[in-house]
Parts: sequence; structure tokens; C-alpha cells
Amino acid sequence: MKISIIGAGSFGTAMAAVAASCNNDVVLWAHDPNVAAEIEQTRRNPIYLQSVALDGRVRATSSLAEAAEFSDVLFMIVPSHHYRDVLADIRDHLRGDVAVVSGTKGIENDTLQRMSEVTAQELGSALRAFAVLSGPTFALEAARGDPTAAVVASLDQGLAEQVQRAMSSPAFRVYNSHDVAGVELAGALKNVIAIAAGVIEGLGLGSNTTAALITRGLHEMTKLAIALGGRLETLAGLAGMGDLVLTCTGSLSRNRSVGVALGRGKPLAEILSESRTVAEGVRTSKAAKELADRHEIDMPITAEMYRVLHEGESPRAALQRLMTRSLKAEVAR
Repeated sequence: MKISIIGAGSFGTAMAAVAASCNNDVVLWAHDPNVAAEIEQTRRNPIYLQSVALDGRVRATSSLAEAAEFSDVLFMIVPSHHYRDVLADIRDHLRGDVAVVSGTKGIENDTLQRMSEVTAQELGSALRAFAVLSGPTFALEAARGDPTAAVVASLDQGLAEQVQRAMSSPAFRVYNSHDVAGVELAGALKNVIAIAAGVIEGLGLGSNTTAALITRGLHEMTKLAIALGGRLETLAGLAGMGDLVLTCTGSLSRNRSVGVALGRGKPLAEILSESRTVAEGVRTSKAAKELADRHEIDMPITAEMYRVLHEGESPRAALQRLMTRSLKAEVAR
């Protein structure tokens, strides 16, 4: 398979390494020409995953035209707030219709659209099919060949199976699904809960608190995902529970790291200014709260994280409110 990966951040770089290890030819697009040139010269990304040597099957470029012309399968792995603009720029360079695979775990704040919806809107008839790739996939571990499992979801079964075959290896196992909405929402919403998990560590609290947060966080995610067309099984699977547990407990989690710093009293603006990576959960907390309000779904953890991230609420006060809410049944009758 010939794959164009749009985005040379940590996950884009990791997927280039995985795709090349599966004997695919890859063009990796970097926004910065200097990054593309450095990858071509040294076979390493100078900013992200510097310890990972990229196979000769990976060619780096800063030209969207070159990336668009190389393949009819685009892996979009850019932050959600840049996704639409980058896709619109690519559109002018397409030779015909194209399949898009999204690795972006976020929701567009202004429109509350998932990346599948943004893609359909921007590409129109030029979009042949869409898929989303998600799951518990820390970039560094996947890139260095640690056994990893993911799921690819598409309404086009042929595309889902094509991507599954192309990206599967003894070190990277891909399952297929048709639940695009569920996989997209799970991948986005878990980042909000992961920030909350980091806050718990930053406050010096223990495993009891973290376990309760993960469990109730999954409950919130599931309610919203089902309301928006997702399936219960998806939220109990790799894209849901699997990715949530990883992101809430793993030291490589960007969103969890933001939460740890918040719990220790560091201002959000300072935290974000010191990081080159994007913690999607910060923006997603706003979109998730608006979606929950629109559909009248109770998501208390998400609501409290919105207050902490966007209204300056104290993490400890937010936790206290969660623990003193009115008592109720665990599962609604």
C-alpha cells in the first residue's frame, strides 16, 4: 500500500514507522521544511521520537502536493484545530477521489463536528471513503515495536479491511469495525478523563480515586457516544476502555501530564506554553460539555474539568463537588 501520512508529530511519525515495517511505501508530510529535510538526511525526526530510526521506505516532504499525488489513501494525523485547514489545502492537489484515514483524537470546537464530518464537508464528492484509526497506542511504544493493538472503523468495509491488512504485523495488531462515531468519540472524550486522572495524581491522591474516576469516566463517555450513534461494545473495547486506561495511567500521556501539573498548582497557560505537543483534552473538554448540554446528558466529570480548564476553578474544589453530589443508583433502572 502507498500511504501519505499528513502530520509529522509523534503519532504521525510512529504510524510512518509502523506502516513501513509492514512493507508499505510512505510519504510523511511535515509542515516545517526543516523537519522534512532533517528526516530525509538522518532518518530521524529532530523534534518527535528522536530515538526512532525511520525505514528507507519513508520519504519526508513539506509539499502537500507531493503527499497528495503520492497516494490515494491519506492518513490525517494533525491536531483537531488544524485538521480542516490542512485538508482544505490538500483538496486543491488531489488528482481524483481519495480515501481518508483519521488518526486525530478530537472534536472541532466551533462546529462540534467529528473529523469524519469535517472530512465529508471539506472534500465532498472527492471523498471516496473514510476510516478512523484509534486505540491504546502511545506513539513511542508503537514506533519501537512494543506489541500494540488498535481498531480501524469505516462504513466502507473494504477500506477498513484494506487498512487492517496494510497496518497489521506481529507487533501491531489491527481490528476492524463499522462504528465510526463510537471510535471517534471514544478517542476524543477519553482525553478529558485523562486530564482528570492527572489532577488526581497531582493532588497526591491514590489508586482508589483513580479507579473510581476511570470507571465513572467510562460511564460518561459511553452515554454521550451512544446518544450520538456509537455502540456500547465500542466503548468497552480498544478505542474506549483500552485507550482510556492507557491514557489515564501511562506516564507517556500528554493529557495526563497536563492534569498532574494542574493538580500541583501550575497555571494552564504556563503548562501549555512549555509543551510542543498538543493535549487534545483541553479543547475537547469544551466541545464535550457543549455536546452533553445539547443532548441533556449528565457528565459531571467532564463538566468539572471544563470549569478547571476554562473557568479557573480549583481542582480540589472540583473534586469535592464530584464527591458530594446527590446519591443515586450506579446504573439507571
